[in-house]
Amino acid sequence: MHENDPTAILVRCVPGVGRTAQPAGMLPGYRPHPPAPPARPGPARPGTTTPEGAQPVPEEPEAPATPEDPEAPEAPATPKDPKASATGAMPDASAPPAPPQDPPIRILLSPPDVGPAERELLLDAFDSNWIAPLGPHVDAFEREVADRVGAGHAVALASGTAALHLALRLAGVRAGDRVLCASMTFVATANPILYLGAEPVFVDARASDTDWNLDVDLVEAELDRAARAGEPPYTALVAVDLYGVCADYDRLEPLCRAHGVRLIEDAAEALGSVHGGRHAGTFGDLGVFSFNGNKIITTSGGGMLVTEDAEVAARARFLATQARDPAPHYEHSELGYNHRLSNLLAALGRGQLAHLEDKIARRRHNRDTYRQRLGDLPGVRFAPEPSADDGRDNAWLTCLTIDPDVARTDREQVRLHLRARGIEARPVWKPMHLQPLFAEARVLGGAVSAQLFDHGLCLPSGSSLTDEELDEICTEVEGLLRG
Repeated sequence: MHENDPTAILVRCVPGVGRTAQPAGMLPGYRPHPPAPPARPGPARPGTTTPEGAQPVPEEPEAPATPEDPEAPEAPATPKDPKASATGAMPDASAPPAPPQDPPIRILLSPPDVGPAERELLLDAFDSNWIAPLGPHVDAFEREVADRVGAGHAVALASGTAALHLALRLAGVRAGDRVLCASMTFVATANPILYLGAEPVFVDARASDTDWNLDVDLVEAELDRAARAGEPPYTALVAVDLYGVCADYDRLEPLCRAHGVRLIEDAAEALGSVHGGRHAGTFGDLGVFSFNGNKIITTSGGGMLVTEDAEVAARARFLATQARDPAPHYEHSELGYNHRLSNLLAALGRGQLAHLEDKIARRRHNRDTYRQRLGDLPGVRFAPEPSADDGRDNAWLTCLTIDPDVARTDREQVRLHLRARGIEARPVWKPMHLQPLFAEARVLGGAVSAQLFDHGLCLPSGSSLTDEELDEICTEVEGLLRG
């Protein structure tokens, strides 16, 4: 950790910080970090109830649009001259015309797919008055997810990020520790490492015909190097099941055990995927799912931590409910978090989970269609998927790369072409080692994931995508690349 890192300074200023006896259910070691300062309350909205004796705050008039505000609406012309600007001056005829605006997005990348079952369960939770976090739907959702993936225990949380945060803390990650982490991922994988004051060391993706996940050869070489050099061992490794494809756990699990490294599986994108007969989320010491709005099932916002250890699950629930000690009053002897999922959102998740197989089948149909229609286009190569013998992925997002030297266009031109027609496509994840936030972080390799980012594109993949929309997307891409 860098000496000028404000996180390091903040952690060192907390009284009593240091290694302590490990509580039951905790993977070895932890170090708490200080909470963020509370937000300042704003003025009461006009027309709302104010505290007794207080005067309501009048609504402030809307500020006029200024030329410095790019989001401000254009002021209307004066009645005297419909061509006049807001200042009364005539427009400059020599000024270039405003660029055309893209139409609204009609076809989203991965929107929620909900139906009557979710509505019925939400109303059940609402009518029961179990509105706040915890409740019968939370308990049921945890049991159903655990049963679905074959895990011993599941803990429903407010987000996948919250689940990763707790997983790292339960794994014993503390300030100053080093954590290996896939570089080719969304920032939520890496941020919780910083929450705990630890140092991420990023691992490049591999150039493979089976997946784009982290390169296990680089992990092995680094662990061996650190051991030979007598360096403090890495505390944990966060592997990512990228776009629903499981990482190489056949090698990662024994490798991490041999070096005493806790293995955390970020299966945020991989619910329903299977590797070697085991479900995503059940590899390593702890697994994590996300139920964000763009995931294969959604609770609007939510996540799940899965483990085989009952004491670890109980410890996670304790930390996620502000670490409240057993007492008739509110007693707290250590730092906790407000990480639990609400009963309403768990009800939504239960309705979604019941139709998981249908959603997977539809996303796989989307990918098969793209492959059939676009697979022979010049310069196009689809992301690899596991063989039938190895398992299956959930086809969360269909991704491809476009070689500009062969296709005579690049990924960004294809994306912009689709966007101009109201179709949302996005670049693949920008690697963490290329993010400004992690500019000083160490990376093992880096060129493979950088090239994937330069050339990679995610196509609309939602389970509610219609065949007509699929045909439209394919026709647009074909027309552009075939010229």
